[in-house]
Amino acid sequence: MQALVFGLVASAISAVYFTQPVLPQLSREFAASPPVASLTVSLVILGITLSCLPFGVLADRWPVKPIIALGGGATAACLALAAMSPNLAVLLTARLGQGLFFPALTSCLAAYLARTLPPSRLSVAMGSYVSATVVGGLMGRLLGGFFLAGHWRACFWLGAFLVLGLSLAALAWLPPQGPPPARQKQAPSYASLLRAWPTLAPYLATFGSMFVFAAVFNYITYHLAAPPFLASTALISLLYLTYLTGVALGPLAGRMAGRVGAGPTLLIGVGLFAAALLLALASSLPLVVLALVLVCAGHFIIHATSQGLLNLRLDHSQGRGNSLYVLVYYLGGWAGITAAGALWGRWAWPGVICLGLAMLLLPAWVGWVEIKRRDR
Repeated sequence: MQALVFGLVASAISAVYFTQPVLPQLSREFAASPPVASLTVSLVILGITLSCLPFGVLADRWPVKPIIALGGGATAACLALAAMSPNLAVLLTARLGQGLFFPALTSCLAAYLARTLPPSRLSVAMGSYVSATVVGGLMGRLLGGFFLAGHWRACFWLGAFLVLGLSLAALAWLPPQGPPPARQKQAPSYASLLRAWPTLAPYLATFGSMFVFAAVFNYITYHLAAPPFLASTALISLLYLTYLTGVALGPLAGRMAGRVGAGPTLLIGVGLFAAALLLALASSLPLVVLALVLVCAGHFIIHATSQGLLNLRLDHSQGRGNSLYVLVYYLGGWAGITAAGALWGRWAWPGVICLGLAMLLLPAWVGWVEIKRRDR
């Protein structure tokens, strides 16, 4: 079961990022501007934000295993359509559909695990789940830009077969699930979670961080493919190995927040992130690589601290609170890519950096307010 969970989550998340390292290639193939080609990434994220909460409701009311199978079949169909797309419009439609069914393979799977496993086994399975998110994000970029460089359609075919096969395996081999959780009479609404500062603060911090993180990693491909770097797609894809920084810094950020508080930890993450953005303006490739390492360090410190803070403050309705967190997280990514695309045509990479520095004021403000609230 642990292998199934890992494989299904990793394959679903990797397919989100197949086109990110080959955006310049897509621009040439479809005669599309960078902002238009970037829709192949941002529309997947938009689809996730639109369907995350409805799938959460479905997972609470209906058996989850059929939802996983249905989502896997629909996702595989969208991936196959993307592989066969004759033009950019079809590719964008397939990518939006892929995003709409994404929660069936991630948040619904997490709900299934929470409902089915005892606490002693749940912690192990969820550890596999979290590891799969990092590995999936990395492998999606490496498949598209390194292992299958120049063959982005082959990535989608591989993803379609993996998702479909693993979804059918999950339907056949995952153990029966427990009953749906009893409804809580005083469960907070989504609106109330956003109105109260204790739960609003983590949402704001993660939105701002993911906004900048997604914008940087989306447009770094165009920046490095242009003079003075003229980097190949394969080389650019290898730079996504910096993503593994999050594997080590996630637990470290949690321990740091427990010792010094969430507010100071958020400010440390913002400081590293801001320094990374300034360093990314350098015309030296080694310095840009270092900048990407620091970008990942800053983002994952903010992300891990925010998610930990949210769950510490949720004494019930953890499923609802975390589904909203996923929604806000990916909405931040979509907004960051879209806003950076609007600036790219006029100011290119410096415009993306300035936008990122401005948006980092949001998690910085959250960290400052948390420090002040703790001092009272």
